[in-house]
Amino acid sequence: MSAEVKRPNEDSFLYRLRRYLETTRAELRKVNWPGREEWTNLTLMVLAVVVVMSVLLGVIDAGFAALFRALLG
Repeated sequence: MSAEVKRPNEDSFLYRLRRYLETTRAELRKVNWPGREEWTNLTLMVLAVVVVMSVLLGVIDAGFAALFRALLG
């Protein structure tokens, strides 16, 4: 009797999913995650940019609204 080694079907969905998850996990282990202080600073910077851009877009929107009101009536 010869023992045949059963190889996974490389085209199967489960094999490809498992391989994807394994490589993703390996890549995430290579990531240099920021420390608490860096994380806090980056979060504050993002929030500041969001606030500034919101105000800027609000001013531009109000300007266009006033312009169209003046042009239309």
